[in-house]
Amino acid sequence: MTEKELRRKAMALPLQPGVYIMKNKDKKIIYIGKAKKLKNRVSSYFGSHTNHSLKVIKMVEKVDDFDYILCDSEFEALVLECSLIKQHQPKYNILLKDDKGYNYIKITKGDFPKISECKSIKDDDADYIGPYTSTFSVKQAVEETLKIFKLPRCNKQFPRDYNKSRQCLNGFMNLCSAPCAGKISQEDYVKCTQDALSFLKGGSVKAVKDMEAQMEKCAQALQYEEAAKLRDRIRAIKNLEEKQKVVSINVPEEDVFALVNTNKKACFEVLRFEQGRLTDSEFWIIDAVDDLPQSRFELIERYYSMRNRIPSRIAVDGEIEDEQLLKVFLESKRGKKIEIIHPQKGEHLSIVRMCISNANEHLAQQQGRIGKELAVLEELKEILGLEKLPEYIESYDISHTFGCDNVAGMVVFHNGRPMKSAYKRFSIKGFDGQNDVGSMKEVLTRRFNHYYDDDDDSTFKTLPDLILLDGGEPQVNAVLPVIKSMKLDIPVFGMVKDSKHRTRAIAYDGGEIAINSSRSVFTLVSSIQEEVHRFAIAYHHNKHKKGTLSTSLTKIDGIGDAKAKALLRHFKTISAIKEASVKELEAVSGISIKNAQEIYNFYHKM
Repeated sequence: MTEKELRRKAMALPLQPGVYIMKNKDKKIIYIGKAKKLKNRVSSYFGSHTNHSLKVIKMVEKVDDFDYILCDSEFEALVLECSLIKQHQPKYNILLKDDKGYNYIKITKGDFPKISECKSIKDDDADYIGPYTSTFSVKQAVEETLKIFKLPRCNKQFPRDYNKSRQCLNGFMNLCSAPCAGKISQEDYVKCTQDALSFLKGGSVKAVKDMEAQMEKCAQALQYEEAAKLRDRIRAIKNLEEKQKVVSINVPEEDVFALVNTNKKACFEVLRFEQGRLTDSEFWIIDAVDDLPQSRFELIERYYSMRNRIPSRIAVDGEIEDEQLLKVFLESKRGKKIEIIHPQKGEHLSIVRMCISNANEHLAQQQGRIGKELAVLEELKEILGLEKLPEYIESYDISHTFGCDNVAGMVVFHNGRPMKSAYKRFSIKGFDGQNDVGSMKEVLTRRFNHYYDDDDDSTFKTLPDLILLDGGEPQVNAVLPVIKSMKLDIPVFGMVKDSKHRTRAIAYDGGEIAINSSRSVFTLVSSIQEEVHRFAIAYHHNKHKKGTLSTSLTKIDGIGDAKAKALLRHFKTISAIKEASVKELEAVSGISIKNAQEIYNFYHKM
């Protein structure tokens, strides 16, 4: 159906609750949504796209038809929508992949058993404790246990590596008993492992009680060294418990949610508390969202469709669309009342902030950023007066030899780093002769035609947050009308060099902005300018070299482009062709005896 036909069909829908199901030309479901009034919601997709995000516009372009299911209430529509999304996993819905499996604590056998966490039970004659549903809890428990009982966390195998090397840093810091350096006997090592397992199985309260009784016995028997070891373990456990109080809350159970959004990606983070202690942590990296309140609703709903435990209290970092509807939905699943809070002060606010901080960290790791890179992009944003962080920067340069072999290079810097998979080369086609401004205009026109015409998997489909041109105000003024005619809103600046070809300033429509006062921004812009210049020059030299080589060979009678390429493929260089004998030349596919003789004579003229 055309968009006009789809709108006509949508306008005929009733004004009552329901679920709508968008399908593409192959009748595949690509989006499922709920609505309080089907007619209003579905018809809003087909018509003016002024208020639509790029993601919604792309989805609507794929829609060929839609179905709908009427419901008695918005709550019934939500339950049905949740069930259908889980069943069909549509491409344009916000989806959370449930890759959470069971976790185990593994204890190897032998003279020097080792404790570790793992995802599955293997047929390897080891002992396993579990299963546990929380990866976070298992990792934390194993790490704490190894630290308290000073057991090795390295990959060394004992007894093979026993007393074979110097102790590592953990050994020097008294964080490991250092069997690699023979600092602990096999008997004592086994005893430590057994105590560690008792701690894991019985918990800290029982372990401390048993160790305190054992310490008293050792002291009475004048075994002061053993008593001191037990004292240190008890102290380590108590210190650990004090640290855990920092991330505890004064409620039996609570889940904390945060949604951190950037230009390209978002992170949905969950912290789960039971008996006042942090017991689990999960996060998902998803595409950037357009509507935070709506996305919080959808993400929390999706999350609890994958998890059985719904706590009595949920803390959220911001507004939720239709919060009361979500609350009723979750209460129906839990069978009990729940409370949704938006903390403004106190311990709950500090936990929400911790959740946001974790989401930011995961997002930074996923995007490959470090603090310095993020800081320089923030500084560049401020200097240029940009509305959003320039995470995706495209830069262009023109290269030629006195107007011949005109080419352009496009480089991409993503989060302050070169993204070479997105680099592009352009051969100027519109004219001959030297015209850098005209060349830049042609290149940007072709680049954004690719944006509108290419398939979704093309790197041209990603719009830049900032365009930097190698050149000054003339280049900027040539490109701005192109951006405007394409109905795009992308800031464009030029990179101006001094007399020594070093970056001096950034040009814009109406003047220049000095950047030498900020070392980090100056370094980033200089790096971009050098990289785009290098890339464009390399392409120009390659094209010019090929043109020169082909011209040289095609001057020979009987040698056209195809035979010239065959010779270069075989001999690699012109020098090798010059030095070849007639017989060697004749051995090249497509080269006749006559051709071989002509080539030989051409390069061996007296």
